[in-house]
Amino acid sequence: MAKNDVKAKLRKRKIKAFVSQVLANKMALFGTVVLFLFILVAIFGPLLVPFSVLEFGEVEDMLNPPGPGHVLGTDDMGRDVLGYLIAGSRISLLVGALATGISMVIGTVIGIVSGYSGKAIDNVLMRITDFFLVIPWLPLMMVLAAILGTSIWNIIVVIGVTSWAGTARVVRSQTLSVRENQFVERTVSIGAGSGHIMLHHILPNVFPLVFANTILIAAAAITSETTLSFLGLGDPAHASWGMMLHYAFETGATSTGAWWYFLPPGLCVVAVVLAFTLMGYAFDEILNPKLKER
Repeated sequence: MAKNDVKAKLRKRKIKAFVSQVLANKMALFGTVVLFLFILVAIFGPLLVPFSVLEFGEVEDMLNPPGPGHVLGTDDMGRDVLGYLIAGSRISLLVGALATGISMVIGTVIGIVSGYSGKAIDNVLMRITDFFLVIPWLPLMMVLAAILGTSIWNIIVVIGVTSWAGTARVVRSQTLSVRENQFVERTVSIGAGSGHIMLHHILPNVFPLVFANTILIAAAAITSETTLSFLGLGDPAHASWGMMLHYAFETGATSTGAWWYFLPPGLCVVAVVLAFTLMGYAFDEILNPKLKER
């Protein structure tokens, strides 16, 4: 049997085992179902309930409570809150996914290079990581967002480049452990380069930890986007849950009792962040051998 066939079969077995463990874990299953429902709404919802931030309603339609024609009422510009909520799910989840991807790549690369290289390179990379860990993340994001502008792509970059430090620390710690294994020493003895070892031997062994940590970073990324948008640093040209909360606060919806304007986006943020958090902790239990033994 070819070596590639053996690897493919082992990979399939691992995937099946992982799926069965996820289905057996209540936290992972609940989080996955909730997140899957939000993804379905983000993909197909805008097709069923069209919405545009540039389409305003009539004066008599402003801040109307839920009723016929508007299941969740209208906002201060007469727009349908349900349509706004569904359209906002796309941007919030998109920002969370892309910002998390940037954070994961930066953190994983720095963590592996730092842990495997050691000495001077490790010291330099870890001092940079420490800088991002100790500096207050919210003021840093606010400053960068204000400098780069309120484009949705700038927000993604800002969140991505300010949230990788924790991942780098965790990956470095795991890399230091994997580096001492015999299969790495044998690979070095036959003349394999550092790049080959880090890519083909270190990365596959730290990836389960990276995956579990990435889920938790996604929750933080969505919270960060909501925070920036709420503070007025979001992109007004795109609907998001954070922008909904920002406009609700600006127009005094909280003081006038227009709960249908601020409560739905707040609950959606809580639900998605909770789903990611439950998945992250559950996947960590499933993929981390030490936690499995406990």
